[in-house]
Amino acid sequence: MFIAGLTGNYGMGKSYVLSVFRELGAMVLDSDEIVHHLLQDKKVIARVKKILGDRVLKEDGTLDKCEVAKIIFDNSELRNKLEVLLHKLVFDEIQKSLRKIKGKKRLVVVEVPLLFEGGYQDRFDTTMMVYTKQKAAIERLMKSGISRGNALKRLKAQLPVQIKKKKADFLIDNNGSKRKTFRQVEKIYGQLCEEMHKG
Repeated sequence: MFIAGLTGNYGMGKSYVLSVFRELGAMVLDSDEIVHHLLQDKKVIARVKKILGDRVLKEDGTLDKCEVAKIIFDNSELRNKLEVLLHKLVFDEIQKSLRKIKGKKRLVVVEVPLLFEGGYQDRFDTTMMVYTKQKAAIERLMKSGISRGNALKRLKAQLPVQIKKKKADFLIDNNGSKRKTFRQVEKIYGQLCEEMHKG
């Protein structure tokens, strides 16, 4: 098993790149998807409420994600506390998935938004970074319903792209067409498969 960590700042195209890896034959694990499921668990909701307070709960007891985002992107201390909680739970879920395929020759790509911020790069055999210009990322976030101000706050909460590019083993430039991005991912996929078979 060869495990690659995929990261990139908000709105830079991680989901598309992950879908290409899936299409090419890799097993993919999406941290955002895992978080989405975790935040529906009553025990996890109770722990989030303990960190952020009652106002993150809707009347039906589910989490108000807009309220959560508003709080954490205005308060780095609370954001860090929430990240510590969720990262541990996410990696527990990733480990469960990886145990099921232990010993098999599989390429696994794990999407981790805060891979370098959390210092998680050592958990992977290799790391990849997808990036775009900030303007393109902001436009993409605004299309998904996030205001320009909030998009900027989210991007500022992450390590700058230039720093991440220096840390990553592979870079995927997502400034061009989807076809160009696909070709880059295809090339990296081939290289990772070679690495896996060497091992």
